Amino acid sequence: MTDAKNEQSYNDVNNGGSHQEAPPLGAADFIESNWDEVAESFDVMGLKEDLLRGIYAFGFEKPSAIQQRAIVPCCTGRDVIAQAQSGTGKTATFSVSVLQLVDENKPAAQALVMAPTRELAQQIQIVLMALGEYMKVKSHVCIGGTNVRDDQRKLDEGVQIVVGTPGRVNDMIQRQSLKTDSIKTFVLDEADEMLSRGFKDQIYEVFRSLPNDVQVILLSATMPQDVLEVTKKFMRDPIRILIKKEELTLEGIRQFYVNVGKEEWKFDTLCDLYDTVNITQAVIFCNTRRKVEDLTHQMTKKKFTVSCMHGEMEQSERDLIMREFRSGSSRVLITTDLLARGIDVQQVSVVINYDLPGNRENYIHRIGRSGRFGRKGVAINFVTDNDIRALKDIETYYNTQIDEMPATVADYF
Repeated sequence: MTDAKNEQSYNDVNNGGSHQEAPPLGAADFIESNWDEVAESFDVMGLKEDLLRGIYAFGFEKPSAIQQRAIVPCCTGRDVIAQAQSGTGKTATFSVSVLQLVDENKPAAQALVMAPTRELAQQIQIVLMALGEYMKVKSHVCIGGTNVRDDQRKLDEGVQIVVGTPGRVNDMIQRQSLKTDSIKTFVLDEADEMLSRGFKDQIYEVFRSLPNDVQVILLSATMPQDVLEVTKKFMRDPIRILIKKEELTLEGIRQFYVNVGKEEWKFDTLCDLYDTVNITQAVIFCNTRRKVEDLTHQMTKKKFTVSCMHGEMEQSERDLIMREFRSGSSRVLITTDLLARGIDVQQVSVVINYDLPGNRENYIHRIGRSGRFGRKGVAINFVTDNDIRALKDIETYYNTQIDEMPATVADYF
């Protein structure tokens, strides 16, 4: 992209300029999908032989609903907005598409995938490597908290797919270690979070450096209207595969609430719950770092084996905790919303919202940690007298039912 084009693109993004070729879309247009083709199996998607081998070796047999609808349009090179609930295979959807579009014989960076957290970026990289096992594709993950020189060396050696978080990706582009002139596909995972205030400027900076004809793919479990408004500024007549809010069902996940009355009674309730049910693995969400640390301390004192994780920790420590939790050597993970998006731990049987999320959109991301990809799961919400209204708000927003936890809750595990 020339500087002049660069500037034009940036102005388009910021001023709603001419980069968007399609006429402006009204709110109603976003409610329905505009793509209804369904590919019932991976075999009919026209994928490369070595990619198909990787898909089946990874353990996929039949594509999930979002994969049936979104992989083929993503492979056409058109811009795509895809919305599906947590745990339905969104990461594999864009990973398959990216691997299909990459030219294995060209050593330049051809796809850039961006995610809001380091853990999610690392997980995307794992999925890409597994699906591309039989292909000659090199990928690299660029995230904060790691050695900048290592990133530069890896990128200089030549990789075709770069996965990263906004800060480090921007840094690599500024240092000219990540050359963007051959990038054909730009993927934003958890797009609602990526386009929120915190990352918006960094995303635009990256977008300015990309070729004018880059394909943009956006994925998320929630697509608030303001985010859809922003997408108009840098997407060209996108294919929309959107599930209506009321269809964002949490099928397979039983949702309960416990009225604990007062904040200070939550801990005893948690201990009682542990005496009642046999929990394989649990994620407990708190709203603040301090609460995470306090609860971890209290539970450790009571001889519970727990791990905790929050955004202030060093990357190496976060990696170690996730490894322990994934391997099952740690059975309970207490965390903030840092972990609410996209972290797939197969064995999570219960999610406990020790605090109701401050942002109702995070509810679906949090409880989607259990019951992933069709498995059964349980979500338990601790509610004080002051939270009753917020709980009702969540029920209305997702058109779902959250029942009072029955005495027989152990039967659900």
